[in-house]
Amino acid sequence: MSRHLLLIMATSLIPLTSFAVPPAPSSQSTENPFFAVSTLPYQLPAFDRIKDTDYAPAFAAGMQLQRDEINAIADATAAPTFDNTIVAMERSGRMLSRVARVFFSLNGTNTNAAMQVVERDMAPKLAAHQDAIHLNGKLYARIHALYEQRATLGLDVQSLHLLERIHTDFTRAGAALSSADQDKLRVLNSRLATLQTDFSQNVLKEINASAVIVDTRAELDGLSDAAIATAAEAAKTRGLTGKYVIALVNTTGQPPAVSLTNRALRQRLYDASTVRGIHGGAFDNRAIVLQLAQLRADRAVLLGYPNHAAWVLADETAKTPEAVNKLLAQLAPPAVANARKEGAAIQSVIDADKGGFQLEAQDWTFYTEKVRKQKYAFDESQLRPYFELDSVLQNGVFYAANKLYGLSFKERKDLPVYDPSVRVFEVFDADGKPLALFLADMYARSNKRGGAWMNSYVEQSTLFGTKPVVANHLNIPQPPAGQPTLLTFDEVTTAFHEFGHALHGMLSNVRYPTFSGTAVPRDFVEFPSQVNEMWAIWPEVLAHYARHYQTGAPMPQALLDKVLATRTFNEGFRTTEYLKAALLDQQWHQLGNQQIPTDVVAFETDALHTAGVDYAPVPPRYRSAYFSHVFAGGYSAGYYAYIWSEVLDAETVEWFKEHGGLTRKNGDWFRQTLLSRGGSVDAMTLFRNFRGREPDIKPLLIRRGLTGAATP
Repeated sequence: MSRHLLLIMATSLIPLTSFAVPPAPSSQSTENPFFAVSTLPYQLPAFDRIKDTDYAPAFAAGMQLQRDEINAIADATAAPTFDNTIVAMERSGRMLSRVARVFFSLNGTNTNAAMQVVERDMAPKLAAHQDAIHLNGKLYARIHALYEQRATLGLDVQSLHLLERIHTDFTRAGAALSSADQDKLRVLNSRLATLQTDFSQNVLKEINASAVIVDTRAELDGLSDAAIATAAEAAKTRGLTGKYVIALVNTTGQPPAVSLTNRALRQRLYDASTVRGIHGGAFDNRAIVLQLAQLRADRAVLLGYPNHAAWVLADETAKTPEAVNKLLAQLAPPAVANARKEGAAIQSVIDADKGGFQLEAQDWTFYTEKVRKQKYAFDESQLRPYFELDSVLQNGVFYAANKLYGLSFKERKDLPVYDPSVRVFEVFDADGKPLALFLADMYARSNKRGGAWMNSYVEQSTLFGTKPVVANHLNIPQPPAGQPTLLTFDEVTTAFHEFGHALHGMLSNVRYPTFSGTAVPRDFVEFPSQVNEMWAIWPEVLAHYARHYQTGAPMPQALLDKVLATRTFNEGFRTTEYLKAALLDQQWHQLGNQQIPTDVVAFETDALHTAGVDYAPVPPRYRSAYFSHVFAGGYSAGYYAYIWSEVLDAETVEWFKEHGGLTRKNGDWFRQTLLSRGGSVDAMTLFRNFRGREPDIKPLLIRRGLTGAATP
């Protein structure tokens, strides 16, 4: 099982003897789609055959099979070699990989009560399984022996990097600890896996429970007819015919607040959003946040680090909390200063309208649009008719990929999907050869987690001869039947961003699955996706997709000019809300295990004040109780990665501009030196190979209107 897959799974520990699994019945092996490799093109999962009852037995059998495979490697009497130990480990766990990738992907995008039961049951078991591998003394002895001899083994560059990577992973996971300390680690990891699952499930349930019910259409003044119809349909599905329901998204800010003229309703939306997880009830996450912070800090100390952030960052390109702190501390003051200037401009509009109130968080996006209208004589609603979803995807996202990399796309309606709205495209390389499958899951659902992300169902690997199957997930509100899906500019940018991750997966060309696609450090993985955002506003690309959904007329040049002119508009707000969340993440995870607070809300307040970012009209993009990036796993101590990666992104955008922009020559160079290499080479070495030098922060400062920051 690859390192990349292990990162998807929970990290916990229960002794393996506590869940010994009997052999699966033979009838089950023929009926359960996970017991054999899918025969569909590219090994696409057979979504039409998968039942909720398939997961548990497939997990059990997959873990048992890999235990046997790993024990055979560890117990071998032959001296360790790269092939009989390291490559053999890469070959292990294929069945477990199949079920885990599908389960964790669908549990995020199409979950149900039965899957959530499986998730809670499997989280500690999978963590125990992971630890049984990492803490296998005989296996580690073989790995360590090879590591000590690595200079004399005659390995190629990628194989040597794999050996070093696996040795690092095992050491960081506690392989060198004493037996007693490993037992402590197992207990910590088991509890962490369960709590992270609880946190994640609470966030989704709280989002659905916190939807705002509106009694009259008049209160929705400012929303489009399509948005109002969607709210009416949402109410109807809840048995509230005649009323309206505004569903929440997982960020603090709620999109309808941009348009709603009713300040009281904007306040209700903001309050419903920000009290999620901290107002009591079944989905309150405060106790879980505190326990996670404590357990993570305890584990870090056990592993020899002062805090969780130090443990995480040692394996990222940032390397230390001090490096992250330095960057965030120098970005925060100018960002907040910019936000205060923007707030003053908004207050002037409020006063001119005789509003009679001081700017508060629920007012920001609504009045920002008024400022935009005054300053640039247009508002974002003018753009939406030009951003129809299918045109954005095929004439924008795919078009740019064709120009840069020679890729072409053919929709496959003959392949199964897990929801009728999901689309499948076969991707062909410049030479016409099949390259990958791409799944586009664009619409919000009540059983889909918030945000946008990419995942991989099948990893590219020349070791196995597999081609990638990747998916993008957005949360665009689905319009009423027969109505077009018209995007905001933020949603357009998100579509390009997530496709940058997809390209990272689809263009992978590595031997070992451990290095496939996006299996790179967390503070590097956002870099290629951020680069891909540039094509959303590249004149040639924008002109190709930004056409009126009714007339087909291109976006008027005057409107296009305004779009480009406003790229830095409201940047103080965007930077500050992000930095607040990144700083909260670091504050929680730089605590020592004797420093964990007892009050989540008070800690947040103190942390933001200490960091000098406590400007109330701009709240954190996420508050702790619904900060899934860091408390459901994944990005813990790593939310800084977006701004860290943006330093590389801004540099790369400048490189493309200097070298002629949207050309195959430029795309092929980016692909050859970086996108295709996955994690097979040190991340910063990849950047230097591409750019020809170390990164410079100046392009980022210009982009965001900031000064005085230090190069990471």
